[in-house]
Amino acid sequence: QVRLVESGGGLVQPGGSLRLSCAVSGIILSINHMGWYRQAPGKEREMVASITPGRGTGYVDSVKGRFTISRDNAKKTVYLQMDSLKPEDTAVYYCNILSHTDYWGQGTQVTVSS
Repeated sequence: QVRLVESGGGLVQPGGSLRLSCAVSGIILSINHMGWYRQAPGKEREMVASITPGRGTGYVDSVKGRFTISRDNAKKTVYLQMDSLKPEDTAVYYCNILSHTDYWGQGTQVTVSS
């Protein structure tokens, strides 16, 4: 059984940094896409950053230059390094892996506030 477990969220001041982790348990064959999404109160879920095997990474314009997505295959973990955080980055962040099945984590809260 495949599980995605996010961690690393919390409260941080504007300009601060956080690193989110998504630990994957179980076996996933033929990964098409890995990504981090976020959903703020009253807003739709949006994709923040993604890795497509063989094609590289992508970011929503609002986080370009501030967020970095990466993966460690040996640890079966996907990361999201978030720097220069802004209050508008406040949201629940979700890890997603798209294979033959769409896998989601439970989410981790990120709050950027002074």
